[in-house]
Amino acid sequence: MRVTSSLRWKIALTTTAVCCAVAAVLGILVHNVVARQIVGEVRKDADRDLDYALAQYQYGTSHGDVNVALDPPGLPAPLRALVARGRTGSMVGEHAGKPVMWAAAPADDQALAVWLPYESTRHRLRDIDTAILASAALAAGVVALAGLFLANRISRRLATTAAVARRISAGDLDARVGFPTEQDGTDGPAEDGGRRRPRYRDEVRDVAQALDLMARSLQERIEAEKRFTADVAHELRTPLTGSLAAAALLPEGRPKEMINDRLKALHLLTEDLLEISRLESGVEHADLARVELGEAVRRAVAATRLEASVRIVRDAVVLTDRRRLDRILANLLVNADKHGEPPVEVTVEGPVVVVRDQGPGYPPELIEQGPQRFRTGDPGRGRGHGLGLTIVVGQAAVLEIALSFANAPGGGAVTTLRLPVGRLVDD
Repeated sequence: MRVTSSLRWKIALTTTAVCCAVAAVLGILVHNVVARQIVGEVRKDADRDLDYALAQYQYGTSHGDVNVALDPPGLPAPLRALVARGRTGSMVGEHAGKPVMWAAAPADDQALAVWLPYESTRHRLRDIDTAILASAALAAGVVALAGLFLANRISRRLATTAAVARRISAGDLDARVGFPTEQDGTDGPAEDGGRRRPRYRDEVRDVAQALDLMARSLQERIEAEKRFTADVAHELRTPLTGSLAAAALLPEGRPKEMINDRLKALHLLTEDLLEISRLESGVEHADLARVELGEAVRRAVAATRLEASVRIVRDAVVLTDRRRLDRILANLLVNADKHGEPPVEVTVEGPVVVVRDQGPGYPPELIEQGPQRFRTGDPGRGRGHGLGLTIVVGQAAVLEIALSFANAPGGGAVTTLRLPVGRLVDD
């Protein structure tokens, strides 16, 4: 990312550009006003000398002034033409290689001209222009530094707010920006339960407070949902256990099988809800040990008794909890068997495990947002409660496994697990 693409530099450069434009406009105006005044003074002196010279010429009085002459050879052509039309004028020109202010008037079909040195005036104008440029550069520098300071402050606060927003989106609902609500003083009547209104509006602080309020509200809702799920699962567990025991006393037959099937499905659903509740509460801790990944995957697949092939490209020893890893693989295989199509392939390559089926693939919202309980997405993936993949995500987080969901180019859902590495095992 280029430096100039950041907000702080955009604000600083914009402020500097505006300051330079304003300074240039003001400099031109000041230069024109001052130059008109200074040149006007010199022109006024030249006109006064010209009037004096005309008076002497009319009375035939001789004079010894060296700056007065009839038709001097250095008289500028425009001024000579103006005098030829019977008019009087003045302009800046040169005489003997030096800048002078000329003033001329008609006198007996000739041009009576006077000239005053103009070099000091030119130097004076240059000094004024230099002072204007220096002042403009100094002002632009000061404004640029001030703009960079303010932009850096705004950018830093926005970066803090963005970082907190990313933490919240990653699941850290305790993250808060925490900008002071009255850091700039307060004024006016009290509002919001006793807090006083700030003296002036701070949009960055408003955004931060809105983000904190959103995170707090979201956290409260999620916590309420977690408590409800846990309470429902706990309340269902006892009557389900009793119902299973009572169903065992029924006479053998089709009705008993149907009741047992429904009760077992409900019992599994309740256990899944309890497991999700424990995972979301953060009380689960992994019992890590070094495990040969290839053999662990073979045993986990065999334990499910589902049709799935295991291919070990390269084995590895990983740091993981064998029981939780079995739970993850079992849920992935059950999900592939229920929602996908055979053949189901499990590939081990180093610390990476890939589970793929040949079904319609994961729905786009699951790939983008991750699994959500009680939502299976695309009906083409089949029916279910959406708890299996939710448990997979929770157990993977406990084991610090990098988990990703995708669809294969040729079709089929692909789930990739990257486990923490111990040491590699030779093939």
